[in-house]
Amino acid sequence: MTVKLVSINRPSINSTVAALLFAVAISCISFAQEAQRPGSKMANQSAASVARGKYIVEGIAVCSQCHTPRDSNGNLDRSHWLEGAALWLNPAQPAGNWPLQAPRIAGNPPGTDAEMVSLLTTGIWRDGKTLRPPMPQFRMTEPDAEAVVAYLKSLEPGPH
Repeated sequence: MTVKLVSINRPSINSTVAALLFAVAISCISFAQEAQRPGSKMANQSAASVARGKYIVEGIAVCSQCHTPRDSNGNLDRSHWLEGAALWLNPAQPAGNWPLQAPRIAGNPPGTDAEMVSLLTTGIWRDGKTLRPPMPQFRMTEPDAEAVVAYLKSLEPGPH
């Protein structure tokens, strides 16, 4: 018995996968370029989200009170905006679990975007625990939390 192998002319799976990856890469580049093009709808949405996040962080949540160091006069040091700081307030009653330092949140917040949004919408951190006082247990809407994350990521991180 003889077996005859027949060759079929079709693209290999590797070339199909490569073509698909190339198409995805081109789409991502186009998407990123559109988001950065001044006046584009995506750029305007991004700018609006960052502006909304700035309003929430600076005007409503007042994150700077704990996450920004102070100068010798007790004023917020804008040159180290939201870069983390020693906490300046203490509990009225001794609390063994009171944090001594507020983390950096400017530029590269201490979690993924999803973790930060979850924290800001539920008040629960990635380890399943609520944050320790004096950190407020926020219950933001998802769009507001996403705007806060967009603003924090828009800030230039300092050298750390």
